[in-house]
Amino acid sequence: MPVQFVASCELPTQFGKFVMHGFEDPDTGQEHVALTFGSIANQAGVLCRVHSECLTGDCLFSMRCDCGSQLQTAMQRISEQGAGVLLYLRQEGRGIGLINKIRAYQLQDAGADTVEANERLGFDADLRDYTVCRNMFAHLQVGSVRLMTNNPVKVNALTKLGIEVQDRMPIETGHNDHNDRYLKTKAGKLGHLLGQSTLG
Repeated sequence: MPVQFVASCELPTQFGKFVMHGFEDPDTGQEHVALTFGSIANQAGVLCRVHSECLTGDCLFSMRCDCGSQLQTAMQRISEQGAGVLLYLRQEGRGIGLINKIRAYQLQDAGADTVEANERLGFDADLRDYTVCRNMFAHLQVGSVRLMTNNPVKVNALTKLGIEVQDRMPIETGHNDHNDRYLKTKAGKLGHLLGQSTLG
């Protein structure tokens, strides 16, 4: 069965008052949320971020990745724009889960890059699945988006699901000495479009 809408509520944040919409996947039991701001139903080119869960970056302020900074930047941009949507998908560690992510970090501490670490644990470099986005966007009546991402794979995945991506909006933020190699690996091995402003 496809992901199903459960409930909505107001979510006041430091970036403004969003509405949080809860969804559940009956097949897996996974729970996902969408944050909306302003009027987005049946609007063309809705400003959008599809963000995969990163407990360490989003909640624990880790500097090993750029995830937390991307989440905050996306929410701020949506608020400043006056309308937009953020889908928060429960796909920790590019789909390998939190404990395996910690195992991958341990391998990175010993010298592996983020792709090598996943592969040594027996996983593909990126196991994320964006299929749930179709029903989440349909419930929110969003058909076309301006997608904040550096990842062309995400653009292609949404396009294959029937979501029109009118534009890709770079979201290069959060670069620091602790994640320099991580970002270079994302660009070099995963095809993320990161410029010299990020990796200089």
